[in-house]
Amino acid sequence: MPKVAPKKTDMPQVGDKAPDFNSLDQTGKKVALKEFKGKTVLLYFYPKDNTPGCTKQACSLRDRFSTLKKKGIIVLGVSKDSQKSHQGFIEKYDLPFTLISDTDKELQCSYGVWKEKNMYGKKVMGTARTTFVIGPDQKIAHVFNKIDCENHAEEVLEKLEELGLV
Repeated sequence: MPKVAPKKTDMPQVGDKAPDFNSLDQTGKKVALKEFKGKTVLLYFYPKDNTPGCTKQACSLRDRFSTLKKKGIIVLGVSKDSQKSHQGFIEKYDLPFTLISDTDKELQCSYGVWKEKNMYGKKVMGTARTTFVIGPDQKIAHVFNKIDCENHAEEVLEKLEELGLV
């Protein structure tokens, strides 16, 4: 029986309730948004493990992870890569945060980041690099659409401070 494509939805906006999820991390452990009620969650979607931009972004968050953790921020990365790919990415770059494997793209669709992209003149479906700040009330506090991969952690920390979430 053919698998039905996940339903595409619009990207949640500031003030919207964050779409809940129940997904698997790199070890096969279930991760649900509701587990983090009362905490600030940085949910970042990226296209692919071990690619230049995605590696720079992950390493930026890794390099400032202790600061984020001290401030009570939960960091969750999401891509369509497999658990095995995530495990290798984590080991190779010593990433201290959870990566969610969204191979069926359900989570990406629920956050509106699985989109048509233009690559070298060809239309293809892919992940729009996007980071959501989800407040302790589980509502979207901020959406980063244009991301400076090398300095992502800094822009996140500045915004968290501006929003009074740290």
